[in-house]
Amino acid sequence: MTYLLAAAEGRFPLVDGGCTVLPPLPGGLACSVAFTGHALVATAHPAQEVLTRGADGFGGSVAPDFLRWLAGPTGWIDAIDVTLVGRGTGGPGLPARLDAESHPRVQHAKSLRRDVRVYGDERGLVTLAAGLAGRTELGIEAAPAGQGRGWGRSLLRDALGLVPEGEPVFAGVAPGNARSLRAFLAVGFVPLGSEVTIRPER
Repeated sequence: MTYLLAAAEGRFPLVDGGCTVLPPLPGGLACSVAFTGHALVATAHPAQEVLTRGADGFGGSVAPDFLRWLAGPTGWIDAIDVTLVGRGTGGPGLPARLDAESHPRVQHAKSLRRDVRVYGDERGLVTLAAGLAGRTELGIEAAPAGQGRGWGRSLLRDALGLVPEGEPVFAGVAPGNARSLRAFLAVGFVPLGSEVTIRPER
């Protein structure tokens, strides 16, 4: 969490090509976070073994062969996302959504995160949770009827009101999801690096 909060303030690890190995996340999850020229890998594997397997700050920590080794033959590997950070605005926020517990986005959030709360309205839904390393994470899914009409951006702006003013809030967006990525950038989120979460085989 220290590294992520520092990056949110513009203090990144040295661009040295290195990889810092950290303990696994709660629940036995692993992850690989890539900044410019430096990587973080949280895992139960010994640090020297991680480095021997090719983890580095120049792409090695997110290489397919390394991630498969980190997960094990039958472990689960999530998509590699762009890591973004924004700031809460402390506004009125959004109403709670009590009808969305079975929604796939909510179920996915609950499988990886803690204290998942769901908000939204006719524009779509928002999840707010304690995510990677305990950071505050925001996820969004705009309603299909609002595609191309700015619903995603307006929903995001209102979602930032759920977070105290000035407090960092993180999001992960698939690089290929250009529409979502543009929406996050338009409301003030900035990219920090990339990340992938892993549930190693047991």
